[in-house]
Amino acid sequence: MTTTERLLLDASVWVACKTPDSPFYEACRALVVDTAYSVGTLALALHEVANSLGVSQGRADEAVDMCRLITGRCGPAIVGPDPMLMRSAMSIAAEHGIAAYDASYVAAAHREGWILVSLDIRDLVSKGLAVTPDAAV
Repeated sequence: MTTTERLLLDASVWVACKTPDSPFYEACRALVVDTAYSVGTLALALHEVANSLGVSQGRADEAVDMCRLITGRCGPAIVGPDPMLMRSAMSIAAEHGIAAYDASYVAAAHREGWILVSLDIRDLVSKGLAVTPDAAV
């Protein structure tokens, strides 16, 4: 990858950059912190980060900080839901047997011409729908 290509980071990447024992910690941290990488995400990522860090892991302050980082880092490159994105996501979900949530990231990356980066090996990376963080740095 080059640093000129926009990368769509799914929630797993944002969470892993706050999880030092993650096998992709260093690569995730580089993608999130290094402004040489042009990154975007879905609005959905804010909910997923709040759920994962804040609710599941009991790290509410870190979740809020991460949501601030996401909005600051991505700015206008936060993709919100719209009917056509949802139509595309449903089609991708049905075709690949994945959840509409995951398919929304795929649909947004396709529509925007971005590269999806995820730790979801089973549903996204193994199906050629995303790359791992270490492949993106």
